[in-house]
Amino acid sequence: MVATAGSVNAWSNWAGNQRGTATSVLRPTSNAEIAEAVRAAVAGGERIRPVGSGHSFTPVARTDGHRMELTGLPHEARVDLDRRLVTVPAGTTLRTLNRLLAGHGLALPNLGDIDAQTVAGAISTGTHGTGARYGCLSTFVTALTLVTGVGEVLHCSADENPDVFAAARVSLGALGVLVDVTLSCVDAFVLHAHERPAPLAGVLAELPELVERHDHVEFYWFPYTDRVQVKSNDRVPVNDRPLPGWHRWLNDEFLSNTLLAGACRLGRAVPALAPGISSVAARVLTERRYTGPSDAVFCSPRRVRFVEMEYALPREALAPALADLRRIVDRLPVKVLFPAEIRFSAADDVWLSHGYGRDSAYLAVHQYVGMPYEPYFRAVEELAEGLGGRPHWGKLHWRDAASLAPAYPRWDSFQAVRDRLDPHRVFASEHLSRILD
Repeated sequence: MVATAGSVNAWSNWAGNQRGTATSVLRPTSNAEIAEAVRAAVAGGERIRPVGSGHSFTPVARTDGHRMELTGLPHEARVDLDRRLVTVPAGTTLRTLNRLLAGHGLALPNLGDIDAQTVAGAISTGTHGTGARYGCLSTFVTALTLVTGVGEVLHCSADENPDVFAAARVSLGALGVLVDVTLSCVDAFVLHAHERPAPLAGVLAELPELVERHDHVEFYWFPYTDRVQVKSNDRVPVNDRPLPGWHRWLNDEFLSNTLLAGACRLGRAVPALAPGISSVAARVLTERRYTGPSDAVFCSPRRVRFVEMEYALPREALAPALADLRRIVDRLPVKVLFPAEIRFSAADDVWLSHGYGRDSAYLAVHQYVGMPYEPYFRAVEELAEGLGGRPHWGKLHWRDAASLAPAYPRWDSFQAVRDRLDPHRVFASEHLSRILD
């Protein structure tokens, strides 16, 4: 196993809001080396945190013990075309996985809007896309291999260690080190994307029909305005309306990254301009239709850094939540530079999934890096918690175990599995102690 020590072990996440220095960085090259490292940590009273791509905004990957990176594990993937299954090392990024699947004429049924996360990181925090008939990415997992807190290599599925399987698909890395994951796929498909500006009131009036009519739908509300940008994605048989390269560059690079970055820097320097910037942004994005491979339509580049909080709400709570969100933004002592994002998901049976047992509407709020965000996020969290909301495990929040336990019907079941798999809390951290213990 490759291990390093010293100041080179400094770490920060993508947004730069979480930083830490591990005592050493472990880069195992086999399951046996992971198990050995775990047993050594137990013997020495030390801790290990597995890390992925650093795309969580919370301290979930931060540790003052050993950081474990899985990039040294063998990179072989196994594709079962007959059963449409793929097994990959848990440190594989979604971008790499998407390319692998495309080469075999396959795709994941749904994706979020970025593909930089590792498979382990994505499922462990409940990463999701949007679509009324789709759960989070963890619902595509059919099997996984886990090295537990006692150094045992455990294979899990609905038939083998089913209780661990139910817990480990969203586990925050609290049960062990995920080393490989098997996911259910579908035949590769094409999406027709329709993006359009609309009044917020109109979208809310047709929301139930809108969500059911499209395979995938989301919208963005621009603060200080009554405008939203709606995006719907629907499966179509042929890729007959691809975006010209210049058009994709104009929208996905120039408008959504270069121009947005400049506007955010201006708003950070002169906060009073934020309402005007938001109003202009709501009108710059115009209507467009195009087709493309599913992963190319779902995922887009994110080069402007921000921090984010996201809550899964009971779907019927979305309209009152948005009404209160507008009032919160208007009376904040700080200005908001990023739109709020609204997505949808189906109920699932993963114990710590945000969508456990109920159809959800996701409300995500963002703030440009370097701008004050805590008054905004705390006000939204108070609103969301009052509506029965569950915080996204990879997004900022201030909840603790006492307030989270009542929100998850299988909370005690998860804790029992954790006690069994990691009795010495070798995978614990200050953050996990706050939200789980």
